[in-house]
Amino acid sequence: MATITETEPQTRQNPMTGAEALVESLYRHGVKVVFAYPGGASMPMHQALTRYRDTIRTILPRHEQGGIFAAEGYARVTGEPGVVMATSGPGALNLVTGLADAKMDSLPLVAITGQVPTGVIGTDAFQETPMVEVSRAITKHHYLVQSARDIPRIVKEAFHIARTGRPGPVLIDVPKDIQNTIIRDPEFDPPMDLPGYRLPPAPEPSRLREVVEAIRGSSKPIIYCGGGVIASGAAEELREFASKTSIPVAMTLQGLGSLPSDHYLSLGMLGMHGTVYSNYAINEADLLLALGVRFDDRVTGKLSEFAKHGRIVHIDIDASEINKNKFAHIPVHADVKEALAALTPMVEQADWRDWHRQIDSWRASDPMTYPDRDDAILPQYVIDEFSKLTDGEFLMSTGVGQHQMWAAQWTRFKHPRSWVTSGGLGSMGFGLPAAMGMQAAFPDKLVVDIDGDGSFVMNIQELATIHCEKLPVKVIVLNNQHLGMVVQWEDRFFAGNRAHTYLGPVDHPEAIGQGAGELPEITYPDLVGVARGFGIAARQVRRKAELVDALKEMIAHPGPFVLDVLVPYQEHVLPMIPAGGTVKDIIKG
Repeated sequence: MATITETEPQTRQNPMTGAEALVESLYRHGVKVVFAYPGGASMPMHQALTRYRDTIRTILPRHEQGGIFAAEGYARVTGEPGVVMATSGPGALNLVTGLADAKMDSLPLVAITGQVPTGVIGTDAFQETPMVEVSRAITKHHYLVQSARDIPRIVKEAFHIARTGRPGPVLIDVPKDIQNTIIRDPEFDPPMDLPGYRLPPAPEPSRLREVVEAIRGSSKPIIYCGGGVIASGAAEELREFASKTSIPVAMTLQGLGSLPSDHYLSLGMLGMHGTVYSNYAINEADLLLALGVRFDDRVTGKLSEFAKHGRIVHIDIDASEINKNKFAHIPVHADVKEALAALTPMVEQADWRDWHRQIDSWRASDPMTYPDRDDAILPQYVIDEFSKLTDGEFLMSTGVGQHQMWAAQWTRFKHPRSWVTSGGLGSMGFGLPAAMGMQAAFPDKLVVDIDGDGSFVMNIQELATIHCEKLPVKVIVLNNQHLGMVVQWEDRFFAGNRAHTYLGPVDHPEAIGQGAGELPEITYPDLVGVARGFGIAARQVRRKAELVDALKEMIAHPGPFVLDVLVPYQEHVLPMIPAGGTVKDIIKG
């Protein structure tokens, strides 16, 4: 996506309305796709978008939440701000979950909302909601536009704030009368007015020398790699640094793809559902190189016990994250990409053979495995077979739940920005619309949503969007007729007492997967029938012997496809460290 100085101006007319100035500003910032749902307070902006249909693709989601999740998917795979638009009141409020999700996962986003006319703001006018106040804590920045002449400056600032530093969502709330105001000779590249916004300086050489000395003095170092590595575009720098130093790498959920899954130094995911050997390595390490991470509770478990044997180097672009949860012995407030680029020439390969041997022994004693069953299709097997067939050449999104963790554990990642999932907020219903945005960004790539039946249904209406917009998204639904992750917690911590986690008819027994191969004759809802009703090709798979053929059919299909795979609900995501637990509490099988 180009910056304002790189795009050839395409001013349609002068004078123009505020709405036209806004859309012209989007064009000048290189926006190619907008996910937008119209309403009374945003109609002028939509009218303006129609005059740019040759340069800006406007995709109509079937729900505003679908639109903002799609914008998140677009942002994650491109690294550029996703753009979403909604009307005032309920339309704008339907963006709130996505704003919070993007804030938690550091995704660049520009959300534009219509607002009631300025003269009636504060009167409880029809479809009025104070969006700036509502979203104050869940956006990186926010604007209520008060003058049409300010629109080009505000859009310029919004894109700058969204994509620089720690990325995040920016809200622009535009009253309808401002959209209709006539502007003569608008200035599209005005100076920005951001007195409180400062980007971090270059890494301090003296602090980097401390890091080098800490590495030299270590015997069991480990890299703890988070989503900040992806956000900063530092995957290549990480690979070079890790290869030169031979330091093993454990990744968070959002850091997956930073290092290829088959790389010798990759320990896979760490944390609650991470590999046993990555968690053992973190526990025993005498030096933790934390790169672009938050020390999230799903990684650390009991905070006081996490990595307590070693020194911590924390490199992060957001100063507020350093020392927030864990004390950093060597804090480095800097962009991870810049820091790694500066560190790599300074470090040397050391002799970590004893450390590697110890990690290899953990890999051998506690590998990632799943039962080889012929009487049921295990979810792990589905992900494993998909990975083998595609060899890492895909873009993958997920919903939230067990299927998300199985995808994280069993997918073979080769590239950064190929994995899109709701991590910090854990928003169910994320997978399908996120895949929609990813496919809009890369029309020719294989895009797949790994979903659960509970999560999939939450935004199932976006099947209509991918059909009408000809987006060939593939969906694999791991269908166990239950809210699987909550069921797992019920089994582990509530003696198996079911508290509204069965998704079938209330008068129907929990039949799916009760015994060896026991499956209901009819699943509810009939996802194949629903998909076909939206014009989407679909197939249901009940027997393991049919799975690989069904996966091949799905991958080869030229359009969107829903593959409904029936799996047993008793299967648990393992390993598992219970919330607030430590490595000593890990459940292996």
